[in-house]
Amino acid sequence: MVILNCASKKLFLIHRLASTRSMSYLVDNPKYSFLKELGISAKNLGVYNGKWTGSGETVTSLCPANNQPIAQVTNGNLADFEATVELCRTAWKSWSDVTAPKRGEIVRQIGDALRRKKTSLGKLVSLEMGKILTEGEGEVQEYIDICDYATGLSRSLEGKVLPSERPGHDLMELWNPVGVVGVISAFNFPVAVYGWNSAIAMVCGDVVLWKGAPTTPLCSIAEIGRAHV
Repeated sequence: MVILNCASKKLFLIHRLASTRSMSYLVDNPKYSFLKELGISAKNLGVYNGKWTGSGETVTSLCPANNQPIAQVTNGNLADFEATVELCRTAWKSWSDVTAPKRGEIVRQIGDALRRKKTSLGKLVSLEMGKILTEGEGEVQEYIDICDYATGLSRSLEGKVLPSERPGHDLMELWNPVGVVGVISAFNFPVAVYGWNSAIAMVCGDVVLWKGAPTTPLCSIAEIGRAHV
């Protein structure tokens, strides 16, 4: 075990950053051609709010197995966040009016898009997060499975009619969308955690604002990209 104090850790990070500048990115290596199939390039924007943007710090995603740079990502800043929140609120006004079965159909299409790129996404999870390939593909499959479940759920959302203590009256219970739902996911489940939350939230009429883990930004970019193909 190596324990670094703040000063030595900073020097280590500077050295690591400097060393990556002299290396080519794995995204440009033909061995990792699946990265470009997922829409990843050497330089990527890390915020999607109807279009790709990003005005914050540019970071380099590293492969934990060999410390090789995979690609660069320009993160969002506070202004990007605030603008995205407002866009989410605007989108919710129309999304919440879409019928639940129609919302379920859109989630089904997301699941199908994930199926088509399951192997490539699994390889990316393995490359950027460090899981073995089987686990990486399994995590993508979990997102696919929850899309299937949410699609069925979209035709099962129901309310209740209850007796009232007031004569000539009934009580009606109806589920209503909440609004903007925030999801924060950790590095060890860069695909599944977002999928578990977003698929259910979407069929319930909510919109989702997601903050992925800072060490797996490419998984986040590819995952969102699959949902908008």
